[in-house]
Amino acid sequence: MPLVYQQNINRSTKLGVWHLAEGADFFLQQVPLKAMITHPHKQLQHLGGRYLLKILYPDFPYELIQIADTKKPYLANEACHFSISHCGEYAAAMVSNEQRVGVDIELITDKVEKIKNKFLSQKEQSLITGLQQSQNNLLPGALLTAAWSIKESLFKWYGDGQVDFKKHLVIEQIIFTKDNAVAHCSFLKGTPRLLLVHFIFINKNCLAWVVS
Repeated sequence: MPLVYQQNINRSTKLGVWHLAEGADFFLQQVPLKAMITHPHKQLQHLGGRYLLKILYPDFPYELIQIADTKKPYLANEACHFSISHCGEYAAAMVSNEQRVGVDIELITDKVEKIKNKFLSQKEQSLITGLQQSQNNLLPGALLTAAWSIKESLFKWYGDGQVDFKKHLVIEQIIFTKDNAVAHCSFLKGTPRLLLVHFIFINKNCLAWVVS
């Protein structure tokens, strides 16, 4: 069973990561393919994410999932909050019946260096540079990938689109703990909010999540 990571965030919120080792037929026995996806691997990622919802919440009504204009999947009347992400051979999902959630998984790569000016301010880049010097056991590009994943999880948490990653999503501080790392972030679209985004590095990927 390739459930490589699972955490009960609180009494109503669960998080999981699935390694997509099975073929599409395995998932099609469990969940339907409703979207018009023709690429085989994207099909697999789509199915794996929805199957993971079922693993986390066996009664999750995945057949009622709708897609917003922003391409965010949702349930009408927000009967349950959820977020799905997939990258390469992994799918991640987060579900809560009380709070809004956002999850993102990204393959660690140093290629993100080329686009850092598009989503990070100079102050944020200085923060990342300082952390790279103190956390020298990390893979090249790990912290820049984490910064992107942090902001992606916030974008998914918000869910309404029209967010400027550099202007509206600000990483103020990152603190490494024994089990994971926590980014203190300011969400500056509409009413400003301080949000905590947790992240870990797992199998050469960065997994970031927020719940509030």
